[in-house]
Amino acid sequence: MNLKPITNLVGRQVLHMRKHSPVILFSAGVVGVIGSVVLASRATLKLEEVLKESEQTLDQVNVFIDDEYSEDDRQKDKVKVYIKTGISIVRLYGPSVLLGTASIAALTGSHVILTRRNGALMAAYAVLDRGFKEYRQRVVDKLGIEKDKEFRYGGDEREIVEETKNGPKVKTVHDVIEGVPSIYARVFDQTCSNWSSEHWKNQFFIQCQQNYANDLLRARGHVFLNEVYDMLNIPRSKEGQIVGWTRDGEGDGFIDFGVFKGDAFEGMRFVRGDNGAVWLDFNVDGIVYDKI
Repeated sequence: MNLKPITNLVGRQVLHMRKHSPVILFSAGVVGVIGSVVLASRATLKLEEVLKESEQTLDQVNVFIDDEYSEDDRQKDKVKVYIKTGISIVRLYGPSVLLGTASIAALTGSHVILTRRNGALMAAYAVLDRGFKEYRQRVVDKLGIEKDKEFRYGGDEREIVEETKNGPKVKTVHDVIEGVPSIYARVFDQTCSNWSSEHWKNQFFIQCQQNYANDLLRARGHVFLNEVYDMLNIPRSKEGQIVGWTRDGEGDGFIDFGVFKGDAFEGMRFVRGDNGAVWLDFNVDGIVYDKI
C-alpha cells in the first residue's frame, strides 16, 4: 500500500495548523475564559449549600457531649470538617480554575508565536533592505547614479538625430523615468479630506505637517510612517506599522515628503493650482522597531 499520498496530506494539514496556530490558540483562549467564568458562576451558586452544610456539621460537633468524647476529639472532628469543606470547594471551582489556566496558556502561546513571527519578519525585512541598499551603492560606485536610476525606475528608448561632421546621425538614447514614486508614496488630491480647492491651503497644510513630523522626530527620536499618514488623514498601511524614521539612525535624520527642498516648493504646477494632485514620496529610513 502506497502511504505517500496520506503522508503528504497529513503533512499539509499539520503545516496548515501551524500556520493558523496563533488564531486557533487565541480563539480557544477566549472561549476558555468565557467557559471558566460560566463554570465559576455555577460553582458559586452551589457554594452556599456547601458552606451551610459545613456550618451545620460544625454546630453539631460543638454541642455534642459525651463522657468518652474529649476536647481533642472535638478539635480533630473540626479539622475533618474543614478539610471536607475545602475538598468540596476545590471540586466546585477546580474545573473553572483548570479551564482558566489552560485558556491563559493558550492566549500566552498565541502571543509568543506572533511575537516570534513578527521578529523573524522584521529581521528578514532588515536583511532585504540592507542588501538592496548595498546593491544600489555598488551600482552607483561602478556605473554611476544615472545607471542606478535607470535600473531602479526603468525608462523608455527613443531615437534622436545628432549633427556630426559626417552629417545627421540617428542615435538611440534611454530616458530614465523621473519621479516614479516608491512603495511608500501616496497621492494627495481631492479624495483626501484635508484637500482644499484653494491650492495655497494645500501647500500650507503639507508644509505644516512635514514640519510637525520633524518636530516630533526631534522630540521623541522616532516616527512611524503610519503616524505621518495619520497627520495627512491618509489610510494606514501594513508596512507603515514598522517602518519610519529615527533621529540618530543611518537615514537622513529628517522627514521629507518628497515635495519640498528646504523652504522652496518643487511642484510649481501644484503651487499655482494647475495640478490638483501631488505625489508625497516619503524618505523612509527603514524598520524603526529594531532601531529604537
